[in-house]
Amino acid sequence: MMKVIGAGLPRTGTTSMKAALERLGFAPCYHMVEVMTHPGHVDHWLEASAGKIRTREDWDRVFEDGYQAEVDWPASHYWRELADAYPEAKVILTVRDPYKWYPSIRMLLSGQNRPAPSDELPEQVRQLLATMERMGPLLNQMGRAHFGPDWTFGAEMGDEEAVVAAFNRHVETVKQSIPAERLLVFDVREGWEPLCAFLGVDVPAGEPFPHLNDAESMRQAFERMKSGDMSGFPLDRPGG
Repeated sequence: MMKVIGAGLPRTGTTSMKAALERLGFAPCYHMVEVMTHPGHVDHWLEASAGKIRTREDWDRVFEDGYQAEVDWPASHYWRELADAYPEAKVILTVRDPYKWYPSIRMLLSGQNRPAPSDELPEQVRQLLATMERMGPLLNQMGRAHFGPDWTFGAEMGDEEAVVAAFNRHVETVKQSIPAERLLVFDVREGWEPLCAFLGVDVPAGEPFPHLNDAESMRQAFERMKSGDMSGFPLDRPGG
């Protein structure tokens, strides 16, 4: 059953949050990596994008493999629907400095350094790219909800101030929509204490908070992927 709903946008420490939540016992935690490693999941998200996932029973089917938490797109895009479907779940809005977030989300969504589809690529890489291609309609729908009706996945992000404004609008929408006692606005740099206090669990003794999948690590992962090396992708080295 879903116990923790992530409402943060991509590149707000969502990979670190996945690792942290699983360490705290909220495992498994859904993340875009689940779509990459389970291509059949795309069907669920295309149904969601078409408005066919409406009830708690529908969402239970999406998360039927026992997921107790979710962060990152595509699941976090449906934070409002999930909060309604699972009223007992807590909501975490991951945030960061939006001006530092901008180059990171730009690199991710504009497709910088991502290899183009080619028969010369290894099969595993081609399968991953094919999965993301199938996700195209949903990725466009999610992006347009934030960045405007003309935005297309893989295209240039556009003006920094406009994208930062979209980030700030999202933060305010979540804060105004979820009761304060049910919501944690969280920067992963804050570490274990506020997260554990909110979730009512003990702080892991002697363990640093995970900081994973920084922008440079992602860039290097895409470079390795071009040559067929899938090691560390999409979860990369520590960095923030």
